[in-house]
Amino acid sequence: MPNSSNARTWLTVKRLRAHGLILAVCLSSLYVWNMAAEGLRDRAGNLKGTDFLHFYTLGSLALAHRGADLYDMEVQAKLAAQRVPEAAGIRYLPLYPPQVSIFFSPLAHLSYGWALVVWLAVSSLIYGLCCYAVWRACPNLRENAWTVALLAVAFPAFFHLIAWGQTSALALGCFTLVFLLLRRERNFLAGLALGCLIFKPQLGLAAAVVFLSVAAWEIVAGAVLSAAAQFGIAWIYYGLGPLREWVRTLLHLRELLPLLEPRPYQTHSLRTLWSFLVPWPDLAFTLYLLSGFAMLALGVSCWRGRQTAPLGLRYPSLLLATVLVSPHLTVYDLVILMPAFLLITDWLIAQPASTKIRRLGGLLYLAYLSPLLGPLDTWTHLQISVIVMVVVLYMIWRMTRGISPASMAGV
Repeated sequence: MPNSSNARTWLTVKRLRAHGLILAVCLSSLYVWNMAAEGLRDRAGNLKGTDFLHFYTLGSLALAHRGADLYDMEVQAKLAAQRVPEAAGIRYLPLYPPQVSIFFSPLAHLSYGWALVVWLAVSSLIYGLCCYAVWRACPNLRENAWTVALLAVAFPAFFHLIAWGQTSALALGCFTLVFLLLRRERNFLAGLALGCLIFKPQLGLAAAVVFLSVAAWEIVAGAVLSAAAQFGIAWIYYGLGPLREWVRTLLHLRELLPLLEPRPYQTHSLRTLWSFLVPWPDLAFTLYLLSGFAMLALGVSCWRGRQTAPLGLRYPSLLLATVLVSPHLTVYDLVILMPAFLLITDWLIAQPASTKIRRLGGLLYLAYLSPLLGPLDTWTHLQISVIVMVVVLYMIWRMTRGISPASMAGV
């Protein structure tokens, strides 16, 4: 993201704009070329929209009130092939809570092709609105509107979000609302927005630990109420059976992960970092838990200093911790880091030039590009993206410790 000229760094606005333009042209050209194939299969032979097929199938089940089939992989595969013949043989592990199927039921009224077009348009709109809303909250980025817009479009995680037809734009929307409401000290409303993440519960893990640890009871109450309301809708619509089946499935999640992650290099969290590095699953999982606790401790520490540290640093620490400790986080979920990039950059621009500031700016640039490096993990067994995020979170923690009330800067 844009950096200040007074930091005397090679990451000038002009260079970042050029890099963003090159990246945007390359990724968009690749996407258009791949999707230009006739029919519903792309040039690589994959179904267009890939993961959207799963949501389309769940919506179809919701239309028919078939709650008993929400967690039956074989039944869903047959239904998907009936509605989308090109999808024959494709199976998805059903892990989403029952209310997600209700959310997607309106799209199931359409043909798959049109439903996909609508969903991608909605996802792009949500992403754009979130980037715009956070940018508006960053006074030091106001003069770089076009650079920010270009880099938002060129973000590799956004490219993956659209290519996979996933739901991560909704998660970004939740996190953006939480930030905007916290900024206005509407804590209970922020909790309501946070609770909407129950459709991807792994993304709420860090927030739950942080806000419970700092006794932010209004936020916690709002989150619990919001999540309960979603479960209540599912209960009214289907009865208790699907909710019980969902909980039962989550309890066996660790055994199901190989089915959920057929390509581990596309996941980015401490769990996959250790699974690449350590060949013994139990030891790798133990190291994931220990390192995850450490990252959560850093996040909690940043928020315990909320009287001195600006929200523009504390909130990125929460987003980074969210990504790192998540037991399952795929490349498209990294779109939730876009507010972190904007907020940290806005804070950096306001700081006096120093080696530490330049170093953090360079790491931020690497974190932005890191989704492109995922395929290398298969050979290197080293997830650069996760290591960079750990270092960025650590540096933010160090900086929040050194901020005094008189020197508060940022959002």
